[in-house]
Amino acid sequence: MSPKLKRSALLLALALQGCSLAPTYKPPLLDLPQHYREQTSDGPWHSAQPGDSVSPQWWRAYQDERLNDLQQRLLNANPDLAAALAHFDSAQAYASQLHAGLFPQITASEQTLRQRQSDNRPLRGSTQPSVYNSNTAGFALSFDLDLWGKIRNQVAAGDAQVQASADDLAVARLSLQKQLTGLYVQLDGLDAQSRILSKSLDDYRQALDLTKARYQGQIASEMDLTRAQNQLAQAEAQLDDVRGQRNLTEHAIGELVGVPASQFQLAARNETLNLPQPPQALPSTLLQRRPDIAAAERRVFAANAQIGVAKAAWYPDFSLTGLFGGQTQGYGNLLAAGNHFWALGPLVSLPIFDGGRLDAQERQAKAEFEEASAHYRSQVLRAVREVEDNLAQLRDLQQENLDEQAAANAAQHTQTLATNSYEAGAVSYLDVVTAQTAALQAERQVQALRTRQLQASVGLLTALGGGWEGQQ
Repeated sequence: MSPKLKRSALLLALALQGCSLAPTYKPPLLDLPQHYREQTSDGPWHSAQPGDSVSPQWWRAYQDERLNDLQQRLLNANPDLAAALAHFDSAQAYASQLHAGLFPQITASEQTLRQRQSDNRPLRGSTQPSVYNSNTAGFALSFDLDLWGKIRNQVAAGDAQVQASADDLAVARLSLQKQLTGLYVQLDGLDAQSRILSKSLDDYRQALDLTKARYQGQIASEMDLTRAQNQLAQAEAQLDDVRGQRNLTEHAIGELVGVPASQFQLAARNETLNLPQPPQALPSTLLQRRPDIAAAERRVFAANAQIGVAKAAWYPDFSLTGLFGGQTQGYGNLLAAGNHFWALGPLVSLPIFDGGRLDAQERQAKAEFEEASAHYRSQVLRAVREVEDNLAQLRDLQQENLDEQAAANAAQHTQTLATNSYEAGAVSYLDVVTAQTAALQAERQVQALRTRQLQASVGLLTALGGGWEGQQ
């Protein structure tokens, strides 16, 4: 083999097996706890087995078909989700542009000109015409050998950004699903509040009728009558307020599912949502399943690859260029041997002086890697806190609900005693009003606590990336 051929083979081998100047990638490490501190009724939460699976349709834990339908409408029509999908498509297209740099670039050109040259053109021959035709056609080839991995690291960073963008899409989807479920839980709670107040209004109207009869019989005082009227009016005002809140919640749900608020309506129902009970074990894949954490990790990887891009800029850039074509003066065959032109050879460029630009770019790349790593650690810590927060909420609200239910039972019994005693003339109507107000407040508080429990369960399900182990 000739020396020239040997050098070409060596150059080709280097091009095919080029090195990478990016640091060896290691995801940021965090000292995470083996167990979650907060407890459920089953005891402390701990890691589950790696094979445990979760349901991507985590909202089905609430066992409500209308909620299932709304979630599907959200996926089909929400404009924010459509925008996130378009952003993901854009990231994919950009990554495809970067991949093109790994392959030779071939272009074709054709030029047909009628032109005049200057009479004073240097080196112009005396027989050359002033006006002539020029036809040119050819192919040009260029290929960056990428010996230092600059293009390959750009491609790796672009692919990681695509993965991060896909995770961003999942974050947007999960966030919107959480908003929708939270609003639906709020709507369910407001409907329950309306039922409680409507029932109380019926009781208060009966009490007012009784008081009117007693007043007309000169058994009750006018003060008793006005107290009964005031109590009824206050309950009606509370019901009006609940209806107003329901309208706003309904409008917000319509916006999420892509329907104008003026055209969206959800009928009130008597059913209540199922409260999912969390298992004792947590999925061990929490960090991998949370899309915001996955996106943050991919951005750390991309930033690491960009360090390799910045370092490669210090080294010589080798590329191959080639030209082939034909040229005539307006007549003749472009493919004839005498009309051919060609060129082939390497192109080498090496930075000599740039005023510190390359050094600044490398420092910038390293700083961006540290920034991405810090964001990743922040996302992980936030995830752990969100799980702990919602676990604590579920545990504390469960006990609070038991205590409040006991208070509601006692208040209801007191109301019954006060009403019976008033009818017997043993107490004033003030005792009845006090007992009825306390009973209504306690019943509404029990229901409000259940709504808060449902909201905490939504927070826990989404804090785990959507669902938990063993969920149906």
